[in-house]
Amino acid sequence: MRNHSIEAALAKNSSREQLIKHRFFEVVDEKTFSVEQAELVLGQWWHPLHYFPTFLGRLIAVCPNLEMKTAVTHILNQEVGEGDVERAHERFFIQTMTDAGMARAAVSEANMTPATQRLLDGYARSTDNYLTGLGFLYGTEVADLTMVAKLGKLVRRTTGLKSLPWVDIHVKQEPDHVQTAGQTVGLTYTDAEMATIVKGAEEMWQLWVGFFEELRNRVV
Repeated sequence: MRNHSIEAALAKNSSREQLIKHRFFEVVDEKTFSVEQAELVLGQWWHPLHYFPTFLGRLIAVCPNLEMKTAVTHILNQEVGEGDVERAHERFFIQTMTDAGMARAAVSEANMTPATQRLLDGYARSTDNYLTGLGFLYGTEVADLTMVAKLGKLVRRTTGLKSLPWVDIHVKQEPDHVQTAGQTVGLTYTDAEMATIVKGAEEMWQLWVGFFEELRNRVV
């Protein structure tokens, strides 16, 4: 039986709420960051952004059926530019941030903080089990636009730049990513399999909570 309740449960999960309402985002709403502080934040964001296509590729490799592989491949194709490398998300990110006056090295070559390393280790580990990987994928997609919008606000308030192509591409593609990721968790699963997917999403959200908590401690 196809189970839609897992999507509803994940959407209302307390760990997701903890992430999308993180107190770091309150700081973004209230404070104008210096360029150096903005570079610090964005330099850490770069690492999961850069790793995400690798995560998707690894997930495709371990997914056991074609429906899953096709859905994840669709997301990966958009992430890497749909055949045009200049439209890849990480290229939009670098273009946006350097146009805003930030140093390329600062936003794409910074050393990882411990929390960032834990986050990437979690993404890498998740694809040891395709169910955990699907939880990481769905959990990412239902929180990503909120995180990107807040970082876009940070950049606008810091630099005054209005045009943010990196944010625009997320606004355009993210609803499709959420729907596509939802197809993978809406397939037929046993109760134990669904529990593994949910546990994966919860782990991913908590790793992101730690990521933003460390950033908050560094900029406040």
